[in-house]
Parts: sequence; structure tokens; C-alpha cells
Amino acid sequence: MEIQSLTVSERILLAETLWDSVIADDAEIDVTTPQRQELDRRLATFEIDHDPGSTWSAVKARILSK
Repeated sequence: MEIQSLTVSERILLAETLWDSVIADDAEIDVTTPQRQELDRRLATFEIDHDPGSTWSAVKARILSK
């Protein structure tokens, strides 16, 4: 299958189907030690300040304003 020959909608559906198949397997994703350390650091920071970060709309606006 030539992915680029698919329409955008078809590629999105393909991506959704692929993601659903990953979730259905209920497989664990391997995380490296540095990744685990970064996740732990971010969780600890969140637990201290409870700052959920920026909303998607705010992030998108910042990106588009550049």
C-alpha cells in the first residue's frame, strides 16, 4: 500500500486503526532509565505545584503567532 496515495481522511483512519491495535494488545511500552527519570521528575514537579501546564489552544496560539 502506498500511504501517500491515500487521502488525508484515509490516513487518519489508518492511524486510528493502528493505534487501536496497539491499545488492544495491552502491551507495555519499554521506557529507558533516562525517560523514567524524566517522567518521575515531571510528576514530582506537578505534585508540588499542581500546574497542569498550557491548554492545547494556548500552545497552538503561541506556535502560530511566531
